[in-house]
Amino acid sequence: MATPLINALLNRVARLRFPQLFALTAAVFVIDLLVPDPLPFADEILFGLLTVLFGVWKKGRSERRQR
Repeated sequence: MATPLINALLNRVARLRFPQLFALTAAVFVIDLLVPDPLPFADEILFGLLTVLFGVWKKGRSERRQR
């Protein structure tokens, strides 16, 4: 179950465009790899960012097909 802090963060991130969202996801991933658990719930944040990233990516592809 996600905490209110993670929900608020993911709602804020969902408004980002694809390039910014991709850069943020990559940065969190690299930090999570290099530093063992720098933030509490860093893995959950990363999975949430990836979910939003793939949702934005799929949404963009379906909008391009409709044109």
